[in-house]
Amino acid sequence: MINRPYGVVALSPPAAIVALATASPPYVFDQVAVGEAARNLFSHRFRDFERLFPIFQNTGIQRRQAVQPMEWYFEQRSWPERTKAYLAGAVDLFCEAATLALDRAGLSAAEVDTIVTVSSTGIATPSLEARAMGQMGFRPDVSRVPVFGLGCAGGVSGLSIAARLAEARPGSVVLMVCVELCTLAVRLDELTSANMVATALFGDGAAACVISTGAKGLRAFEGAGEHTWPDTLGIMGWNVDPVGFGVIFDRSIPTFAAKHLRDAVVGMLGRMDLDLGDVDRFVCHPGGARVIEALESSLGLGQGALDREREVLADHGNMSAPTALFVLERVLADEPKDRLMMCALGPGFTASCVSLAA
Repeated sequence: MINRPYGVVALSPPAAIVALATASPPYVFDQVAVGEAARNLFSHRFRDFERLFPIFQNTGIQRRQAVQPMEWYFEQRSWPERTKAYLAGAVDLFCEAATLALDRAGLSAAEVDTIVTVSSTGIATPSLEARAMGQMGFRPDVSRVPVFGLGCAGGVSGLSIAARLAEARPGSVVLMVCVELCTLAVRLDELTSANMVATALFGDGAAACVISTGAKGLRAFEGAGEHTWPDTLGIMGWNVDPVGFGVIFDRSIPTFAAKHLRDAVVGMLGRMDLDLGDVDRFVCHPGGARVIEALESSLGLGQGALDREREVLADHGNMSAPTALFVLERVLADEPKDRLMMCALGPGFTASCVSLAA
C-alpha cells in the first residue's frame, strides 16, 4: 500500500484491468476527402477558410470513423436530430465494446456489479448503460454510474473512478465504458477557427475495460491524480445552444501543455512516491499532432517517443475520452513495460493521470 496525502487517489488493495476492448463505427472518412468536403461547405462563406485549410493536412490524421455517412454532415442538423443520432450510435458502440471486453475477461454481462459510463458528446437520460441493459443482459440490481463533462480526460479519469469503485467492493466486477461521438458536434453554422479545428480532428469511437480486485489482470492500478489549473475554463469545452454543442478550442492548448504539464505531472507522481524516471512508458491522449509534440517536449520524452499515439491519431482521429484507451491497447501489445503512466488533458482545464504497474 502506498500512502498518499489528500488529493491523490489511493487504489489499494490493487484493482486491475482484467480486459480491454475498443470499437469503431462503420463509416470511414479519408482525411483528404474530409478536407475537400469542408472546402465545399465553408470556403464561400468563411473568408478565413483557406488560411485555416492546412489544419486538415497537418493533423497527422489519415482516416477517421463516424456513426453517420459523410453526406449526413452536409446538412444543417437540429438538436433533436443530433440527439437521435447520438442515442442510436452510442448504444451500438457501447454494446460492441462492452461485449468484447467481457468476452476477453471470460465474463457475462450478468456478472457485472457496477457500470461506469463516460460520455460528454451527447445527453442521454436514461443514460447509455440503462438503454443497453436489455440487449447486454445486465442484472436489474447492477449499480450505474454515468459520468459527463470530462471530455478528452474522461478515459483516464473514468479508469480512476472505476478502480476506486472496484476497490471499495473487493471482488466485484466493474465495467467502464467510454463512448464519444465527436463528429455530431461539427457545425455548418459556426464560421469559427474552433469549428474548423473540430471538423479537421474529430472521430467517433468507444472503449471498455473490465476492472476487479479479484483476478490478475493486464495491469494493476498504483495511483491516480488530477490537476486543474485556475482560470482556464475557456481553453476547452462546449457551448450549448438551440442547435447543439459548439466546440471551445483555444489555439494555445499545445503551448499551454508544453509550458505547464510537466510540473503538474511531477507533482502527481511525487504524491505517489514516484518521479518521472520511474515511468517506463507514458500513454497519452493524442489530441492532435501539435499536442503530441507538446507532450513529448514537456515530459522530456524525445521526439517520436509517442509512436502509438501518432498511430491512433492517424487511424482514428481525436475521439475524445476513448482515444487514450485505444493507445493503451496498442502499448499493451508491445514489449511489456513495468510501469505505464496514462495522461490526458480535458475541460477544466485539467490533467488526469493514472499509474499502471505490470
